[in-house]
Amino acid sequence: MTECIKDMSRVTSTGRVPKWASYAACTWAFVFATLSFYWALGGTIGLSTISPAIEDLASAPWGGAMLWGTGILKVLAGLLALALVQPWGRSLPRRLLVIATWGVGGFMVLYEGVANLMVRVVMALGLIPTPASMYSPTAYWHLVLWVPWWMLGGFLFCLAAWHAQRRSNLL
Repeated sequence: MTECIKDMSRVTSTGRVPKWASYAACTWAFVFATLSFYWALGGTIGLSTISPAIEDLASAPWGGAMLWGTGILKVLAGLLALALVQPWGRSLPRRLLVIATWGVGGFMVLYEGVANLMVRVVMALGLIPTPASMYSPTAYWHLVLWVPWWMLGGFLFCLAAWHAQRRSNLL
């Protein structure tokens, strides 16, 4: 038992867990960015899970720009997570990196997990009226795919920030 505890403390002190969390958050962001770029380039697979009107949006000039913009933001978020564990990230203010990573993760968890999911729960309980659009296949995909996907990203970013904060003795 004591050997197991010693091994666990070695894993934590070597930084493997913080690196894992940062790499996972980065991978999540890059996968998500790839999807935005795919749609911006005219790909249609999965578009109907977002909104019935998204296909029209993707073909509109400003809609394509929006998809490119969100893809770029996702790449930047991935680079933020990566900066926590890469040598080039040491040239950036550590406190700023950790706060920004907490902000990204917190936004995703609060927006999707608290706001979006809680609205759906309140509707399901009958406390507020449920619009007809909530019975659509799109609403189903949001509940079973997009909300959990955003929550996963939020938790990964928060975990990366938490480990970086602990490792750096910040805040």
